[in-house]
Amino acid sequence: MFKRISENEKGFTLIELLIVIAIIGILAAIAIPQFNQYKERAYDSDSKSNLHNLYLACKAMWADTQSTQSCTVATAIASYGYIQSGEVSITGSGSETAFSGTAKHNSSANTFTVGTNGNIS
Repeated sequence: MFKRISENEKGFTLIELLIVIAIIGILAAIAIPQFNQYKERAYDSDSKSNLHNLYLACKAMWADTQSTQSCTVATAIASYGYIQSGEVSITGSGSETAFSGTAKHNSSANTFTVGTNGNIS
């Protein structure tokens, strides 16, 4: 009824399996926080990209028209091909010499701004 295990049969002991499970748990404890940091950086990059693209669309508008005209998000979308990401809240307006804009991803706590020189901070 019961089969005897002969001495030449190989297998894992309970201790070996517990050690492997412990190692996997340690690796998961390290990897999960890193993954969250990677996601946060990706959200911030999306915000910065949207802000930069808005600024470029406004620069194109000012090149076509007068630099004293105010550029807004609606103007950039309607006439200059700016496409806003769905998860990014963005505002921007002003003339070429007084432009300012802000962007924030819905899943990030960071807000970024752009000024008349195009630098994002």
